[in-house]
Amino acid sequence: MHLRIGNLDQSVTEELILAVFGQIGRVRGCKIIHETANDRYCFVEFADHQAAAAALLAMNKRHCLGREMKVNWANSPGDTPKHDSSKHHHIFVGDLSPEIETMQLREAFTPFGEISDCRVVRDPQTLKSKGYGFVSFVKKTDAENAIVQMNGQWLGTRAIRTNWATRKPANDRPNEGRHSLIGHTKPLTFDEIYNQSSPNNCTVYCGGINQGLTDELMHKTFITYGPIQEIRVFKDKGYAFVRFATKEAATHAIVGTHNLKINGQIVKCSWGKETRDPVNQQQQTQDGTEGKRKP
Repeated sequence: MHLRIGNLDQSVTEELILAVFGQIGRVRGCKIIHETANDRYCFVEFADHQAAAAALLAMNKRHCLGREMKVNWANSPGDTPKHDSSKHHHIFVGDLSPEIETMQLREAFTPFGEISDCRVVRDPQTLKSKGYGFVSFVKKTDAENAIVQMNGQWLGTRAIRTNWATRKPANDRPNEGRHSLIGHTKPLTFDEIYNQSSPNNCTVYCGGINQGLTDELMHKTFITYGPIQEIRVFKDKGYAFVRFATKEAATHAIVGTHNLKINGQIVKCSWGKETRDPVNQQQQTQDGTEGKRKP
C-alpha cells in the first residue's frame, strides 16, 4: 500500500521520511520525486493496508521541517499523476455508525474489487461523521455487486444501506409539483440544496413511498442526518414531512436520500413549505397546484 506525501521541504531526505513514517508501521521503501523546485513529494510503501491507513490519519497536515505535509492514497510510485476517478462508479453508503472511519469503510468494500476513492463525510466544524459516505469502484460490475450484497449488512453497530451515488433524471408525477427535483444527472450538492430555501426552513418532503410508510421507517431513514423534531406521515398519499432541528441536517437529508430506494421504492426528497406546520403543507399538496390553495 502506497501513500503520496506532498508539500515537502527541499531538504527532506528519503531517510528522514522512512524514520518519521516508520514509527507508525512497517515501511518497505520510499521514493522522492524531483519534478519542480516548488513541488517536491514522495511515495511511501507500507507492508499492509492497516499501517498505511494509520499513517494517513496520523500524518496528514502534520509539519515536517516547517511545512505542512499533504498525505493521500497513491496507486504506485510510478503512477505520479493523481488518479482520475470522475468516470468511475460511485456508491452512496448511508446509515453509518458514528465510529466508522474511512479506513473501515474501505476495508468493508475492498473484497468486491478495486476501489479508486473512499471517504466518510464529516462535518467541517466538528469533524464528526454525518452518517454517510461514498465508495468509488473502477469497474461497474464490482460496484453493482457491492450495492446488492452490502445493502442491509451490518457495519459497526448499524445496518448500512447502499445505492448509486449518481442520480438519474427523476420521472416525477405531475401532481408532485414543487416537490420535484427534475433533471439532476449528477449528485446533488450541499450548497445547491441549501440555497434553494430560506435559512429557517428545516422541513424535508419525502414522497413516493406507497407501501410500508410509517413513522418508524421515516425515523430510521433520516435520524442519521441529525436531530429530528417532528415527523408527519400521510400513508394514503405516500409521502411524509420530517422537520429537523437545523437546516444543515435537513440539507444533508435531501442530498443523501433523494432518488434512493427506501423500502424498495425510489423516493423524491426536497424542501417542504417554509412553515413549521406540516399539516398545511399536506393540505396544499392535495390541491395539486404547486402549493397554492384552490380559490
